Amino acid sequence: MGGEKLLDQIFNLKFTAKQLARSAVKCEKEEKAEKLKVKKAIEKGNMEGAKIYAQNAIRKKNEQLNYMKLASRLDATVSRLETQAKMAMVQKNMAGIVKSLEKAMASNNLETIANTMTQFEKQFENLDLQTQVVDDVMGAQAALSTPEEEVSALVAAVAEEHGLELAQG
Repeated sequence: MGGEKLLDQIFNLKFTAKQLARSAVKCEKEEKAEKLKVKKAIEKGNMEGAKIYAQNAIRKKNEQLNYMKLASRLDATVSRLETQAKMAMVQKNMAGIVKSLEKAMASNNLETIANTMTQFEKQFENLDLQTQVVDDVMGAQAALSTPEEEVSALVAAVAEEHGLELAQG
């Protein structure tokens, strides 16, 4: 069924995002190792080697950032797909309840109508909850497109709060 395929895709995307996050951590460790090699090369007076190790460290840092960006984009996609799956489920449930309501109205059975209306109201409550989830996801998407100035200001504030120096560049 389409829903099962969607859930499989969500699982695969989550798995891939976790792999990317692991790769980012690995690159960070490799970057630190390269920086240590830079230090050792400088101590030995090997400036050419230090430059090569520095290039490697920079490349690993860029790799790490790329992995993190891609993992973040996959997480955002997963959130959208999960929301879509939930909305499809609510839509399916609502269609079933509408049919039940039509049957109950045709039978003029007050008890059945009351029960169906209760189900209908519960589905609307679920729909409101799902709408809130969609709004939250869209808010998270907006956070991904936050202006660079705001991001830089937050980074500077956190650095200042912890007494850290920001590297220029």
